[in-house]
Amino acid sequence: MIEVPPHLGSLMVERGLGRSPLFAVPETAVDERGLLPDSAVAPIRTWLATLAADQASRQAVVLQTLDGAIGSLVRTAPGVADAVDAEVASLEQLRGDADRSFNEAVRTVAVQTADGSLLRGEVLSRWQDFVGTGEFMRAVEQKIGWLRDRMMATLRGEPRQVNEVKMAVESGLEAFVREEGDAAAERAEASWAAHPAGRAILAGTREDLSRTSPDFPAHVAESIRDWQGDVLGLVSEVGASKRSTARYLALGVNGVGVALMILVFSQTGGITGAEVGVAGGTAVLAQRLLEAVFGEDTVRRLTKQAKEQLDARIEGLLAGELSRYDRALAATGVDPEQAAAIRAAVADVTAQAQGDPALAGATTPDALTPGATRALPPPEAPPVTGAVLDPVEHAEGVQVEVPREGR
Repeated sequence: MIEVPPHLGSLMVERGLGRSPLFAVPETAVDERGLLPDSAVAPIRTWLATLAADQASRQAVVLQTLDGAIGSLVRTAPGVADAVDAEVASLEQLRGDADRSFNEAVRTVAVQTADGSLLRGEVLSRWQDFVGTGEFMRAVEQKIGWLRDRMMATLRGEPRQVNEVKMAVESGLEAFVREEGDAAAERAEASWAAHPAGRAILAGTREDLSRTSPDFPAHVAESIRDWQGDVLGLVSEVGASKRSTARYLALGVNGVGVALMILVFSQTGGITGAEVGVAGGTAVLAQRLLEAVFGEDTVRRLTKQAKEQLDARIEGLLAGELSRYDRALAATGVDPEQAAAIRAAVADVTAQAQGDPALAGATTPDALTPGATRALPPPEAPPVTGAVLDPVEHAEGVQVEVPREGR
């Protein structure tokens, strides 16, 4: 056990308590009440009694204790602030990874809902049924007046096919947005899993951040239906003007609205290969139809408005999914302002301590160095009876008292 007091003294030196008295109580038997014999604790009792009787010594002990506490805080607080900064930087990196993942999904949906990608499969098939498959390509090449008359007759006679196109658009767009949302969640989760802080957050959250939320499909379907309602609202508002009422009424709100949706999906002309002849003709037909009803300028404005409304709804949907990652980051409890507050507190304590001569040593450069101490003269102890103790000088200047065996 002789190694314990020197080691304890070394720890005290590191914490600015190198001049504090250190008493070693010898290992001995206790009495029937579980108490040590008087001889084992006599040096401690005597020192405390002397300290209680000496006001100057008591003040010195108080100042030394306060000195050590302040010095320890001043030394360690900047490291805590640096650790907070590191945590904040890690969380900002994770937040940026999630933002980029979902921003990429928003961008992808915005591009592919304008480049003709959606004019495939069921949407294209239902649209062709709606306009008349057998005469579709020939109709595109005819005069606009003949096309308008032919289309008006067709649209008036087949309202069921209008709804089928609308449903095909809803289904295709819904599947596409859900797919991009899941891809964004997978990218975000993978980037977090590659970071130590991200792995800890993923392990601590109850949500499965590797995929979209369970409610996402329902929210997507609702938003797309709402967007289709937006489109019908646009054509209803514009179609109420006297100049276009006759043509508009001949086609109907649903017919004009479906044609506008088709045109929205083909603004940038991204269709390539064999699809140019079919899907490209589909877009041209929708444009000619709308221009025959509203005019070229109005069609451009309607298409732009409808696309902006769609993009806004998609962005809102994916922002809702991104918020799950923000909540997981917030649950860590890391305050970005905490590091600055810690440094400000250290500066304030330093300034106050340096303004008080009794505490000035707590924040001096020496006090900031591990192992630095301030001298504290111990009270003059009266002769001690009982255990005989030998002073042992520690390497760092701490006086350690250990019992001398055999006494």
